[in-house]
Amino acid sequence: MRKLFALFIFGLFSGLTVADDLPSSAPLFAATLNDLDDKPVALERYKGKPLVVNFWARWCGPCRAEIPELIKFRANNKGKVEVLGIGIEDKAEPAKDFAKAYEMDYPVFIAKEKGIPLMQALGNTRAGLPYTLFIDRNGNVIQKKMGVLKKTDFDAVQEALLKK
Repeated sequence: MRKLFALFIFGLFSGLTVADDLPSSAPLFAATLNDLDDKPVALERYKGKPLVVNFWARWCGPCRAEIPELIKFRANNKGKVEVLGIGIEDKAEPAKDFAKAYEMDYPVFIAKEKGIPLMQALGNTRAGLPYTLFIDRNGNVIQKKMGVLKKTDFDAVQEALLKK
């Protein structure tokens, strides 16, 4: 009973979500967003790969704070997991400058008017930022988190993310 209670408390405060409350990844793979050169990219090209999909905005302090962890996780899992950054931004140029300044070495997209509806379709009904989904190679959302990602979040999901 104590273990169950401890897990419940951890779940309440960790920001990671239990499996029953996980959205479908279908809206993500159906979306076409613009890259930092303002060219459209169909996100279905990432289907079949383990993904960390992170929604952010330039004005969001917690979003900026978690970028180094995203970069580290991608570097530690090079070729095994892809990190995608989806900016709730209207224009490519400021987002491109931001990505360069923060050394975001992973694919970054601007969502324009599609951003908030896409986040909501992917389980972020409050449209808060930052918001992250962990998607396995089968396209299943295995975790989601509202709030700043920390190393412990990546550690908690890494094994499931890399399962074949």
